[in-house]
Order: sequence, then structure tokens, then C-alpha cells
Amino acid sequence: MHDTQPLLADSDFPAIFRKPLEILQVNLGYLCNLSCVHCHVNAGPKRTEMMSMKTVEQVLTLAQAANIHSLDLTGGAPEMHPHFRYLVTTARDRGIKVIDRCNLTILEDQRYVGLAEFLADQQVEITASLPCYLEENVDKQRGKGVFKNSLTALQRLNRLGYGQQGSPLQLNLVYNPQDAVLPPDQQSLEQAYKQHLLQHYGIVFNQLYAIVNMPIKRFGSMLVSQGRFDAYLNLLRSSFREDNLAQLMCLNTLSIDWQGFVYDCDFNQMLSMPLGAMARPHVHVAELTLQALSGAAIATAAHCYGCAAGQGTSCGGAL
Repeated sequence: MHDTQPLLADSDFPAIFRKPLEILQVNLGYLCNLSCVHCHVNAGPKRTEMMSMKTVEQVLTLAQAANIHSLDLTGGAPEMHPHFRYLVTTARDRGIKVIDRCNLTILEDQRYVGLAEFLADQQVEITASLPCYLEENVDKQRGKGVFKNSLTALQRLNRLGYGQQGSPLQLNLVYNPQDAVLPPDQQSLEQAYKQHLLQHYGIVFNQLYAIVNMPIKRFGSMLVSQGRFDAYLNLLRSSFREDNLAQLMCLNTLSIDWQGFVYDCDFNQMLSMPLGAMARPHVHVAELTLQALSGAAIATAAHCYGCAAGQGTSCGGAL
């Protein structure tokens, strides 16, 4: 696999600085039941990296000390972590909103019977990957049979109340482009998704998040192999909009990897870019002082143009 980090280091991305911390985004490990083409963490069924119970407790300690409002769980498939349910219930008991970055198919895996019901009982917000509403495109990007399993999972979630009008159970879908292009207008695409999924499958959901594919890890390596990396990076640069800077997710979010090391964002984590607030790399969650984050510079490189390009992008969709 091609390492894209050296290709991103030379950057003139504007300096940005931290605002008060509100969200912890935690990568519980790289184990996943899928191996998607667009995956920026190279997750898959053979990965063994997994957060220890000790680090799970340290994350909960930081969450309470920082008085965050949201715990955003990702992976891999975060639900495959053996202490996923403990982490969720403990956070919810402390009044913290929990977001589950779900690939949907895990809800239909017989090894995780009752998972959807657990998420509903804990009122976990589900942000689910569905990169297209057409079967051929989804299976091409995520694997044969993924589309049908995803629809079955969505219908299961709808029966539990997710996405239904007036229900507190939030269900959001994530769109990723099929190629090295920027996503279309999020609002228009959301309407197209809602109309198609309701008309053909009786499925409803709350919001659609259109997210830019970052030129890192598996997707970035594919672009290098095809000789399209520079062209895609130039597209991101030329589409830069300064007004997106004030809404970037890294301003109020901290990213924690499966080992407990802290980064400015999930993408920086995948590039092993040290936290901008610290002079040394590999700061652990147990060593972090919240005072050091206040107003600190955020580590940036050329991939950051992906978040500020066009309509902007974050883990919550367009800016």
C-alpha cells in the first residue's frame, strides 16, 4: 500500500485553533466485518487492533472531566469491541450522548443478536454508512450482498422507532462519492435518498451526511496506483472555501485511537500526525491536560483541504 503522508506534508492550509472541547471521537479498533474501498482506516475482518479495558476507562474519565456532550464511537465496526456495551451504558448513565458509526450489516450478524435493540434501549444515535441508494454502486464499493443486508438492518431500525417522525431515536445516513470527486449538494441528495428509500423499501431516516473521501490510507493509495492522486488533491485545493474554516469538526472535537493516543481529528490519527497542542508526539489520553488544549493550534496538512472544499465536510456532513 502506498503511504500518502509524504505527499500531503507540503501544505499552505491556513492556521486554525481549538475552541472548547465538546466531543470525543473514539476509535475502538480496526476489526470490521467489511473491507470497504473508501475506508480511510484500512479496517477489515483480519485486523486485531483493539482498545484495552484500561484505556476504555481512561476515555470515560476524560469524558467526565471535560464535561463533553457527545461520545462518537467509530472503528472498524465499533460494535465488535468486547466492551462496546459497557462503554455505551456507562456514558449514557453519565448523561453523555452516544453516536454509533454503524456499517448496518453488523446488525444482521448472528454473532450480535439483540444489538439493534440494545442501541434503541440506550437511545444511541446511529450514523450509518450507505454510500448510495443503488445496489450495484454499494456492492461495488463495500462488497457483494452489503446493500441487501443494509436495507434489512434499516428496516429493523425503523421498526424499533429509529428515523420515525416524533421519535427520539435518531438515524442518519452517510454518503461517500464513488470516485475522486466532491459530493453533490447535501440537501438535494438527502431528498433523493429519502424519496427512493421510502418509495422502494419503505425506509425512513432523519438526515443524510455527505462526506468527502480523504486522500489517505486505502482510498489515497488507490489514487496513487491509478496516477490520480495529484489531480484529486488539486481538486480539493481549488475548491477551498474560507468560510468553512469556522465550522471544521477539529475545532471542538478530539480524536482518540485504539491505543489511547490523542489527535486533532480522525484523519490526522490515520496519518499519525501529533496533536498540535503538544510539542511531542504520541500523547496518551491518561497524560492529557485539558488546559493545554485551550486555544491551541491544530496540526494540519494538505488533506485538510478535503474538509474545507466546496460545501465542506465533517463527520456530521456538509458544513
